[in-house]
This record gives sequence, structure tokens and C-alpha cells, in this order.
Amino acid sequence: MSAILSRFPLAQALVLGPLRESPGRALLGTLAIALGVALGVAVHLINASALGEFESAAQRLAGEADLIVRGPRAGFDESLYVTIARLPEVEAVNPALEIDVPLAGRRDSLKILGFDPLRATQVQPALLPERAGAVLDLFDANAVLLSPSAAEWLQTAPGDRIEVQVGTRTVPLRVAGLLPQGAYRQRIGVMDIASAQWRLDRIGRLNRLDLRLRPGTDAEAFQRKLQEQLPAGSQSVTPRSEAGSGAGLTRAYRLNLDMLALVALLTGAFLVFSSQVLALLRRRTQLALLRALGVTRGELSVRLLFEGALIGTIGSAAGLVLGYAAARYGLAAIGPDLGAGYFRNVMTTLEARPPELAFFFGLGVLFAVLGAAAPAWEAATRPPAQALRAGDAEEGLRKLRTLRSGVAALAAGLLLTLAPAIDGLPIAGYASIALVLLGAVLVMPAVAGVILGALPLPSRPPLAVAIAQIQATPRQAALSVTAIVISFSLMAAMLIMVTSFRGSLASWLEQMLPADLYLRAARSGETAYFTPEEQARIAATPGVERAEFVRSQTLLLSPVRAPLTLLAGPVDPAAASKTLPLIGPRHVPVPGEPPPVWVSEIAADLYGYRVGAHVRLPIGREEATYTVAGIWRDYVRQNGAIAINRRVYEAASGDSLVNDASLWIASGTPLNEVQRALREQFPDAARLDIATPGEMRRASLELFDRTFAITYALEIASVLIGLFGISVAFGAQALARRREFGVLRHIGMTRREIGVMLGCEGALAAALGAAFGVATGWVIGLILIHVVNRQSFHWSMELHMPWLPLAMLAAATIASAAATAVWSGRAAMTDDVVRAVREDW
Repeated sequence: MSAILSRFPLAQALVLGPLRESPGRALLGTLAIALGVALGVAVHLINASALGEFESAAQRLAGEADLIVRGPRAGFDESLYVTIARLPEVEAVNPALEIDVPLAGRRDSLKILGFDPLRATQVQPALLPERAGAVLDLFDANAVLLSPSAAEWLQTAPGDRIEVQVGTRTVPLRVAGLLPQGAYRQRIGVMDIASAQWRLDRIGRLNRLDLRLRPGTDAEAFQRKLQEQLPAGSQSVTPRSEAGSGAGLTRAYRLNLDMLALVALLTGAFLVFSSQVLALLRRRTQLALLRALGVTRGELSVRLLFEGALIGTIGSAAGLVLGYAAARYGLAAIGPDLGAGYFRNVMTTLEARPPELAFFFGLGVLFAVLGAAAPAWEAATRPPAQALRAGDAEEGLRKLRTLRSGVAALAAGLLLTLAPAIDGLPIAGYASIALVLLGAVLVMPAVAGVILGALPLPSRPPLAVAIAQIQATPRQAALSVTAIVISFSLMAAMLIMVTSFRGSLASWLEQMLPADLYLRAARSGETAYFTPEEQARIAATPGVERAEFVRSQTLLLSPVRAPLTLLAGPVDPAAASKTLPLIGPRHVPVPGEPPPVWVSEIAADLYGYRVGAHVRLPIGREEATYTVAGIWRDYVRQNGAIAINRRVYEAASGDSLVNDASLWIASGTPLNEVQRALREQFPDAARLDIATPGEMRRASLELFDRTFAITYALEIASVLIGLFGISVAFGAQALARRREFGVLRHIGMTRREIGVMLGCEGALAAALGAAFGVATGWVIGLILIHVVNRQSFHWSMELHMPWLPLAMLAAATIASAAATAVWSGRAAMTDDVVRAVREDW
């Protein structure tokens, strides 16, 4: 780079000269671009690695299968296997039972795949052990093969024993061996299908069939034909769509993280823009002199753009390195889901592909060049004679007529909030936020002029001079706090959204947890339950006044979406709002109408359910018609849920098992005595999960805070960039105002009074920026709550304004801005008074 510049002395003077003179400005712009690129790279690498490994795991599990028949958690009758195996288009079928099993003594679960080892040689040969005779070991009813990652996680070796939970009892399994290294990277255990059905209490049931078709079979046509023969609640899917349905749950979350990273890069671009404008205003006489000496507008524009490109190049290169390091740390410390729980059990390694890194590098350079483009063009097109006059700084900014463009951007942004989601993603919502942010920045100079012009002049000279100065240069003041407006508005918007979400979640938990004590057969997994006899023992426990039970199952309604959760509990059709947080209209079925169900907001949006509609659902033995009696808010089951009265569910399915119990304790009975009595009811009592409502609320809110930890980090980074931007902006202005300081010193103002004046200007400008930021952030927060969040996750929430955090943030910003303004002007205040004044002679 230096060799190129040495061949062009003018470019060297225009680019390297200002960078040497104001290294802080260049360093800040570089750091801002580096931070934006680093966040984008880190988030993308973590998400891409986790998603790639998730899809790879689904492909490896399918092996050489062309189609997969999927059933709900309850599965389907194993006779379906025989029916499909006899179809002429099918070459081989492997019957399977895929289920998450709770680990006894731990709060985790292990995925166990029960399949036919003999059929697996035709469909999934990679999942068979390499050691001769190991396949025969699987026919031991207690044998399980572990993947290497599962064995390492469980700290077991071949010959050891692991214990899993079925119902409320413990089932021991012997580790017969390990799967081949690389066959399946995730945590999994493999059993013989008959052993899995027996030991996991799934006699006669399957929930997966892997099909390999005969050569020449039209897979799509056969899939349509097969779907017609499947029982209600089962779906035929391809291995690719099988992987995509699970990954689709994370798509909106991944997009939101990418947008947050892009926000940091956008803040950096605006910082480059504002710092370049103020720096070029300071250098206006030098640039005008070059124009007078014969440098053309095009040449000057290109060289000034090169300065932005140089900042972007260095910042992007540093951002790639920082981003890769941050991705490695985040993957190890937080996990591949960045705290959200989507890829909790996915083992992954970081993969950085050159095309993706090149994209982020180019994006950083592009944003830096765009940030420098408008200032470069304005500086190149300004008449030299006008620019050579003293006091041209504010006059040069008057040509930047941005009010109409800003109003148009705001109007377009607000209109975009009415647009629907595109392919399930809030693309228009994010475009709306970008336009609102751009419009706020563009209208700020004009509005700032009106607001500042209305301020009265105080009696104290330093304060009066400060206000008079900022009233005379409202556009410079607006530019100096551009980074603060952007970062503060985005921070305020995210703070409003997160506070609203957290407040709504807390209110939701209050309504969903009305009992005194909650009992679960296991914290995770699908094989833990309470039998009717155990339910009766729980209800008869001394001190328990009332007990209500809930059964959790799944419904598979679409081959391209994850299963819905079915909750069968004590929902009273006449008073459903006492049990569920209903929103919107309600419908009470009349006699003769199909039984009622209540769908969550997510299920209503995904499947188009409306209150009062009749829908067909595969609940129990066959598909039947039900009435949508209401829509309820659910923040836990992100794939959607349907609630049904437990008596209706038992009549349809014959399933009398339950997973959870809500207990109301008799007045005056200590909770610890009831908990002790409950643990004594079962031989494996230590494995029961017993919690009070307060403990469950606290755990849920702690999980919420961990999920949004990365959001808080991005917000803090944006505000720090904004504060540094004020420092650079006021530093440039202070150096450009040396003559003004000299005159003030000549007429008797002390350095201390000049410092007070600068502090007042900084505080006033920051207060203006914070006020704009709060107003803009409030609008963006509403868009996040009612548009982006609704279209991304299908949740609704109430608005909760974080007044105290916003006030504290504004106060800290104003105080920091005042301090940085004084600190930035210290060099200019130490100049010789006479020399400073002579610069204007």
C-alpha cells in the first residue's frame, strides 16, 4: 500500500497526511468497521457450523435411505412396517424407534435409535460397528452402542453401564461398544429395535421407517402415493427435508443475529461518515487550494474515497481475525446456539470458508467507502473561492438539504411495517427499521436547528457562548452526534423490546404457574411418565389438597415443519382463561359441535387456525374434527402447541399416562414436608423434578437473560462506538476552532472557562442525540415488538417501557460526552494565543 502511495505524492499527501495528523479519527473508524465485521463473521461462522453439522447429522442418520416415514412421539403400529416392506417400489426398509431418553441421575437426555441391525446393512451401514461380532452384541436386550462423542460425554467405555429412566424406574444398559469414528459425530446410542421397544416401554410401536427404493423408481411420485397409505399423524419426507424442518426452527433466530451484527457495521459506516464530514470541513481550505491549483473534482473525489477504502481495508482485515477468534471462543464458552437452546446437544467444529470471509471483507470495505462517499463528493464540488474563506464550515453543510429525503425515508419505513413476512422472515420489517433510522438521521439537522434556536441564553458567559456556538452551527452539532443517535436509538429499541419481552414472559409465568408445587417425572426426555396408580398416590400424598395432571405428546401435521406439542390437561371449556393466557376472541362450543381445542399463537400463524373454525387433527387412533375455541400465548414451545381437555384426549387416544403434576398444598402444610413425602412415594425419588413456582420463574428468567446476553454485548459495543465518535467529532471541531479560542482568550476567558464551554456544548449535543435516540428507538422498538418479533417467532407481547435504564443510559451518555468534549479540546486550548489568532489574518 505504501509503495503504491509513494508513486503518487498527491495521494500520499491527501490520504496519509490527515491520517498522521489525526490518528485517533482513523483508528476509531477502523475499529468501528473491524467491530462490525468481527461480529458478523463470528455470528455467521458459529451459525453456519452448527447448522451444517445439524443437517449432516440428519443425513448420516438416514444413511442410504431415499424416503423416511416419520410418526409422532407416540409412534404408529409396527404393522405399518410390514405393509410398506411389501410394496413393489421398496427395496429395503429399516424399522426404527428414535427417542430421547432421560439419563438417570442427570438432568440431560440421550438420543437412542433402535433399529434392525440386519436391515441396517442395506440402508444405514455406516451406523454398524466395525468390530466383527459387535453386531451380535446388539441382540443382548441390555446392549447399547454409543457414538464416540456420547461415550466421551458420559465418561464411559465398552463394558461400562449407563442408566436411563423409563416412567419413574431406572433401566440399566450395557455399553457393548462404540460406533465407528466419524460415522455419527453427535451424541447417540444404538440398540436393536426389539430391545429398544421392550426396555423403553414401546412394545408394538415404531416412529420411524427408513426406505431405500428400487432403482428407477420415481421418488416424488412414490412419496405422494405412500402418503395416502400412512395413518393419520405420520408423514413421508426426504432426508433433505428432514434436515431442513429442524433447521427451519432456527432460521428467524439466525437472521436476527445477523441483523444485529449488521447494525454494528452500519454504526461504523455512519461513524466514518460523520468523522469524514467534520475532518473535511477542517481541511476545506487545503482542498480548495488544491482545486485552485488544477486538481479536478474527479481526482479529488477518488483520492478522498481512497481514504475511506483504506480505513475499510484495514478494519475489515482486523475484523476477520477478531471474528474468527470470537467465533472459536463463543463456540467453546456459549455453544453453537449462542445461548438460545436450539443446538444444545450438537457437537460441531468451526469451519471458515474463504468465499464467506471474502464476502464480509468486501462488506466492510463497501460500508467504509459508502460512509466516505457523500463527504468526498461534497468537498470536491464545493467552489474553491467560497471554501477558502474563513467561517465556511457551517455554510458548506447548508447544501446538505436532507429534510425532504428524511421525511420520505420515514414515511416509506412506516409503510413497510404493513408488509407481510417474506418466506416466513421479516425482511420488510428490517428494511423498515433501516429506513426509519436513515430518516431520523436525515431530519435531525433541520429539527436540531429548530430546537437549538429556541434555547434561551444564560447569564454566565461560558454557558452563553456554548449555546450561541451550537445554535450557530446546528448541522455540525447534528453530525457530531450521528453515531450517538444511531447507537442510542438501536440500544433503546433493543432495551424496549427485551424489557417488553421479559415483562410479558414474567406475566405469562404468573398465569401459567398458579399451583404451589410442580412435579415432573424428568426434566428432559420422552420416556418418563406417571401411571394412573402413581397419579393416585401423588394426589393422596399428605398435605396435597388438589392435584392436576398434564400429558405431553406431539402432532405431526406437515412434512416440512417440526411437530406441534399437544398438551392434554384440565382445561375447562367454559372457563379456559383460568388455565390458559387467552388472547383475542373466545368460542364456547355448543352441544353437538366437535370437541374444543385451544391453539397457541405460533400454531395459529403457521397453520392458519382461526377461532371458531373446525380443524382435522390426528389425536389418538385416528384423525377427527375439533373446534378451535381460542388462541393462547405460549413463550416456551417455539414449534407451536395445541391444548385439549385431558378427558377428551383420553377418550380419543386411550392414553392415561401423564408427564407433569400441579399440586395445591393444604393451608398450613410446609412445602418441604410435602416434597419429602413425594420423594418417599417412589423408589427412584432422587430423579423426580420437584420445584416451586418461584424456582421455575427464576430459572426461566435466568435462561431468558442468558439467551439475550449476546444482544446486550452488541448494544454496549454500539454505544461505546457512539461515545468514541463524539470524542473524535469534538476533537476535530476543537482543532478547527483554535482561532476562536484565541479570540476568547484575548478578551479575557480563561482555559477553565473554555473547558466549561466545551463541556456544555458536548452535554447539549449529547442530550440532543439522546433525545433523538429515545424517540427513534421507541419507534424502532414498536417495529421490533409488533412486526419483526411477530413475523419471526409469532409471539405477541405487551409494551413495557424501561424508563429507569433509559434515563441512566442517557445520563451516562451526556456525562461521557461532556467529559470527552473537554478532553478532546485540551490540545487546542494549550496553543499560543497570538499564534492561534494570527491564523485568521
